[in-house]
Amino acid sequence: MRKLLPIILALIGTAAGVGAGLFLMPAPDPEDAHAAADCVVPMEEVHHVTAEAKQDGPTEGRDYVKLNNQFVIPVVGPDRVNALVVASLSIEVPTGSTEVVYAREPKLRDVFLQVLFDHANIGGFEGTFTSGDRMEILRAALLEAARPVLGNDVSDILITEIARQDT
Repeated sequence: MRKLLPIILALIGTAAGVGAGLFLMPAPDPEDAHAAADCVVPMEEVHHVTAEAKQDGPTEGRDYVKLNNQFVIPVVGPDRVNALVVASLSIEVPTGSTEVVYAREPKLRDVFLQVLFDHANIGGFEGTFTSGDRMEILRAALLEAARPVLGNDVSDILITEIARQDT
């Protein structure tokens, strides 16, 4: 039995890893015409983008830079990880600033992770975490964190995907 236990645990771990990989697989590239037709945008995002367009006028002269990898944020309870939140972010910058964002992406990911961890630690991902007020607070905190890295070039942070998986 002692020799069988490590093999069984390895199989369970492998199965859990494959399951997590399938669950956390990134969405298809929205540049692909077929994938764009299947893309679902949360209502909070539609409202946010529409409100931005009304406030700032047309979005000409701006690029939306999608960060390469998703962010995985643990929601920690008193004695264990209660859930994982997976989020994808894009950054709105003036046209031509895309390369600057990609050059500073490691620093951006670091400051964004710190903001997301802090948001999780204060209970931001509990309950109805996708409500408009909570998402606006998170966007504002992410924008504030991005400004020291990118300067005033960054005009908005878009949360393009967000999901919570309870453990």
